[in-house]
Amino acid sequence: MCGIAGYFEPGKRASSEQLLQMASAIVNRGPDDAGAWVDPDTGLGLAHRRLAIIDLSPAGHQPMQSASGRLVIVFNGEIYNHQALREELEKQGRAPAWQGHSDTETLLAAFDAWGVEQTLKRTIGMFALALWNRHDRSLTLARDRLGEKPLYYGWQMQGQQPAFLFGSELKALREHPSFAGEVDRSAVCLLLRHNCVPAPYSIYRGISKLMPGHYLTLTEADLQAQRLPASTPYWSLAEVAVAGVASPWQGSDDEAIRQLDALLRDAIGQQMVADVPLGAFLSGGIDSSTIVALMQAQSSKPVKTFSIGFDEAGYNEAVYAKAVADHLKTEHTELYVQPVQAQAVIPRLPALYDEPFADSSQIPTFLVSELARKSVTVSLSGDGGDELFCGYNRYQMTAQLWNRLGSLPLPLRRMLAGGINLLSPTQWNQLARKLPGADSRYVNLGEKLHKGAGVMGARSIEDLYLGFVSHWPDPASVVIDGREPPTLVTGNRPDLRGLDGVQQMMALDALTYLPDDILVKVDRASMAVSLESRVPMLDHRVVEFAWRLPQNLKLRDGQSKWLLRQVLYKYVPRELIERPKQGFAVPIAAWLRGPLRDWAENLLDESRLRREGIFEPAPVRQKWLEHLSGKRNWQHWLWDVLMFQAWSELQDRH
Repeated sequence: MCGIAGYFEPGKRASSEQLLQMASAIVNRGPDDAGAWVDPDTGLGLAHRRLAIIDLSPAGHQPMQSASGRLVIVFNGEIYNHQALREELEKQGRAPAWQGHSDTETLLAAFDAWGVEQTLKRTIGMFALALWNRHDRSLTLARDRLGEKPLYYGWQMQGQQPAFLFGSELKALREHPSFAGEVDRSAVCLLLRHNCVPAPYSIYRGISKLMPGHYLTLTEADLQAQRLPASTPYWSLAEVAVAGVASPWQGSDDEAIRQLDALLRDAIGQQMVADVPLGAFLSGGIDSSTIVALMQAQSSKPVKTFSIGFDEAGYNEAVYAKAVADHLKTEHTELYVQPVQAQAVIPRLPALYDEPFADSSQIPTFLVSELARKSVTVSLSGDGGDELFCGYNRYQMTAQLWNRLGSLPLPLRRMLAGGINLLSPTQWNQLARKLPGADSRYVNLGEKLHKGAGVMGARSIEDLYLGFVSHWPDPASVVIDGREPPTLVTGNRPDLRGLDGVQQMMALDALTYLPDDILVKVDRASMAVSLESRVPMLDHRVVEFAWRLPQNLKLRDGQSKWLLRQVLYKYVPRELIERPKQGFAVPIAAWLRGPLRDWAENLLDESRLRREGIFEPAPVRQKWLEHLSGKRNWQHWLWDVLMFQAWSELQDRH
């Protein structure tokens, strides 16, 4: 696991000092080694920071040149099947004299032998890379299929000198003197809707994120003319989903259980290979418990597992994690975090996440990463299970709600919404507590009713889904001079013909929410402490199999993740698992009314908002005052604005 960076300035030779400065900005991604390389003929430069995982020797040093001298690479990630690729190259007589056993060396030899696209299609792994071809003077950027590893790029011109910049994080690009750093207000709109800035956009004008499953090749002519060609897909999740649904799995339930068990075992077995200590995050939920169970089944010694807990009721899953760990006999470490410890992370978030990012579960994710790093250098996680196996509550809820709403005339639905909004969420909650047999179903009933009222005007299940995944419903009305650009959720929806409503939601989540929120959250939190996080569920072979599974193997009798549960129950008793989905949250709503109030008030001050000129003060202040009064819980909407404000304040200081 590493950090990469580089740049090209037409007519100029890159500076090794400048390259190392860019790399030093992301030293957290690679504290073990650093390197820079400059092409003497064109002036293009590559930089690298290394976190040594495979082949700890100097043979793994980057930037690395191919044995032929034709190719030079900087690589961030892991190729889990690199040994198999080596063997294939050797059988074909196309292997060089190996200098070490790193996956980077294997990848270079494969690119030399098979070319870019064919090599990418052969890989099993997570990565972001830059490959320079010295012969034809072309630069290729590539990203893994599901978007586990980040890669930013774009032309910038601060002053008179244009430069093409790229790197693992924005902070590397900011170190180059040509970096302009102009905030893109359209990206701020996206932040308010999605709590993150989805690819291909970034918070800065002129800087893009490479889309998952894509590569981008700039020819010498592109570089000299300062052009930016379109990227090319080598794998498409949307196509995988459509093809899988069109050609579903035909085997029995038992066969499906065995097949999923085997695929996950193989993926996890490959990802347990490391030359450094390795463990796993364990929440006690279905996904992480499955990963740990299959790790332990393949390990001769106890697997190291890590979880954090909170004393606040409704926010603590540590007891469930410990029960699973005890059953599997892992070497378990847990940390109960006090509110003051969690709150102390908040000032660090703008620097850790590098661009505004407002999923508040970033706080516990960082804390569990910090805990794990004290014992291991690599940690496996259970991310991806919800998107692949129909785990999110909103899938069922959206489908059920549309079945009920779709037959009602739109004016009637709007009238019902108006009736719900006559009472505040707090008032609805008070009424709910008086209902006979009131139980967990009625927790936060008021918020749920108001959320439902907000989407009653939906004209289709697609509109309904957009409403449920949106925070601010009209971000452009809140961002001054803002214009919301199209995304895969709004204006550029992929062709998902053949998928039903729930399947479309799952596919869109896997295309957007997973890479733009979940994987960003985990990557930045883990890399902040130089911890490599691996995600076995996102092995593309598992993903492709999951999309072939009929829906009744994912959602059966109202139970989500049915097939995944059956695999898990081979290793862990169901009574340790069967409970309502809880998530990985912190009580931001209460904190904003309590210990974070002064911090938030400073960032949301009306005169400050007016002076800075990004947000319309009136709607922001309205939500802030309603939140403080307890009339509404606007934590998600406010956190979006607060994370931008905190990030912007940090940029101003720099």
